[in-house]
Amino acid sequence: MNTNAKEKKPTIVLVHGGFVDGSGWQGVYEILKTDGYEVAIVQNPTISLTGDVAATKQVLATIEGPVILVAHSYGGVVITESGNDPKVIGLVYITAFAPDSGESVGSLIKDPPPGAPVPPILPPQDGFLFLDKAKFVASFAADVDTKTAEFMANSQVPWGLEALNGAISQPAWKVKPSWYLLVTEDKMIPLAAQQFMSKRAGSTVREVSGSHAIYVSQPKAVVSLIEEAALQTLISQ
Repeated sequence: MNTNAKEKKPTIVLVHGGFVDGSGWQGVYEILKTDGYEVAIVQNPTISLTGDVAATKQVLATIEGPVILVAHSYGGVVITESGNDPKVIGLVYITAFAPDSGESVGSLIKDPPPGAPVPPILPPQDGFLFLDKAKFVASFAADVDTKTAEFMANSQVPWGLEALNGAISQPAWKVKPSWYLLVTEDKMIPLAAQQFMSKRAGSTVREVSGSHAIYVSQPKAVVSLIEEAALQTLISQ
């Protein structure tokens, strides 16, 4: 690869979802850095959608040049809103929510179809949500190594009801190209919901078998889609 081609690479910004923090992206980060990409990781407070969009925009403000926004799970809501930033040239959803205008995670999950897996979300505590630790591994991280999965269960980040119910104003996927990684064994966001959202967004879709925590368990599969998006956006510019 020549220097000019390397300089043209967009910066990759990684946005985590609920119940976790940005450290879960480490495997993805390391592969992308090895492949010559500049990478930034957003640490969402996950208290409110407004706050998480602001945190993402703070990171975007520090970057010169084009950006590919990548999100997992609830992070998809965050990039659907913050992706309207003019620096953003593409959106990558990793088994993530891709809401339309007026939608939130809360509205998208309120009526699950019969037989669909139901996330083991405990009743709210002081306005925040947690997953049942005893059911965390099976529902969120079934293909993650046991020690890491147990650590994730015991280091959950409180997820605010204001984040759960934060609604989108202008969905960026209506004006920006998007890519979506369908994860077939996800027990948090059913495959049918992933298929519906990715089709509605007009995303380029790839599919892999794995758990909701695919970004932890199979970073190479995630990076493959991110780099496909980065290459396609460069070609189209």
